[in-house]
This record gives sequence, structure tokens and C-alpha cells, in this order.
Amino acid sequence: QQKRRDFVSGKSPNIQTVLSYAQKASSASVSVLITGETGTGKEVLAKFIHQSGPRQTKPFIAVNCAAIQNTMLEAELFGYEAGAFTGAERKKFGLMEVADGGVLFLDEISSMPLDMQAKLLRAIESQSFRRVGGNLEVKVDVQIVAASNRNLPNLVEKHEFREDLFYRLRVVDLEIPPLRERKEDIPELVGF
Repeated sequence: QQKRRDFVSGKSPNIQTVLSYAQKASSASVSVLITGETGTGKEVLAKFIHQSGPRQTKPFIAVNCAAIQNTMLEAELFGYEAGAFTGAERKKFGLMEVADGGVLFLDEISSMPLDMQAKLLRAIESQSFRRVGGNLEVKVDVQIVAASNRNLPNLVEKHEFREDLFYRLRVVDLEIPPLRERKEDIPELVGF
């Protein structure tokens, strides 16, 4: 238990509720959507989920969707076969395949283009995908943890984020409250 507590600090009722739901989501290996302002610790919570459940000995792979060019995101997530495009000299395993058995953390999921959202939704639903340029289905067992600092319901309303993917990701919905709403956690966070 202490090893897991190293990941997330706080004794406030708000954060304790988040941690309780995070542990349940971890045990059940269901998809989790983490929301909160920038700097609230979304990736820290994702690592806590990984370390709290049956997947803790398997990989934790973090992908910052905003940091990868839209044209490269599919190849990063699903990999590619040799010859799939210019410069693809040999097969490359995608991060979803590398995370097999573990947790795939998709940070800033709101920046993912709509066409890629459709491909991700299919991969989550079928627990399989095809590498770019490939014909064979690659089966995976991955718990998806996604995070966003943007208001996804608003993006869904504006048709900038797929509603079906939103609901698929938020089997468990965890909102991390900002520190200004849980000031009692400050001493623990700064080491007092």
C-alpha cells in the first residue's frame, strides 16, 4: 500500500474519493477518463491506476497525443509494416502493442483528430487493430486511461470529439480537483 501511495498524495475528502474510484477502476481493468486542469497530476493518477491493480507488472506506456503530428499518430499507436510508406524499411510495433497486458495512457486525448478517434474507438471495442500497411489483426489486452484538460462534453457538442469514443473512455470518470480546492493537501505535497 505504501508503494502505491508514493504516486498520489492528499488526505482531503475530494482526492480520497478520486483515489478510491481509481483503485476500483484499476482492479476491474476498465477504461478511465481523467480530467482536470493542467498541473493537477493526471499522469500521476494514471501511474497510480497502473500500480494499484493486476497490470502493475506489465508495461505502462504514456502517449502525449498533442506532441505527435497527426499524420504520425496512427503509426505511433498501431505500428506499421515494412514498406507501408516511404522510409518504412522494417516493421515497427505500435505503442498499443507494446502496452499489451498493461496500461496505455493517452494524454491530451482531446487533440486527437476525428479520423484517428474512429480508429482508436474500433481498436478499443475489438481489442485489436491492423498495423499501417498491414492486413492481419493484432490482438491486444490493454487498459486505456485517457486524460484531458479540456471540457470533452463541450467538444462533443461542437462535433470536435466523438461522442461514442467519449462514452467508451469514461467507463470511470475521474476529475482531479485543483489544489486551490483542497488546500489541506498542501503540507503533504510540499513535504511537511
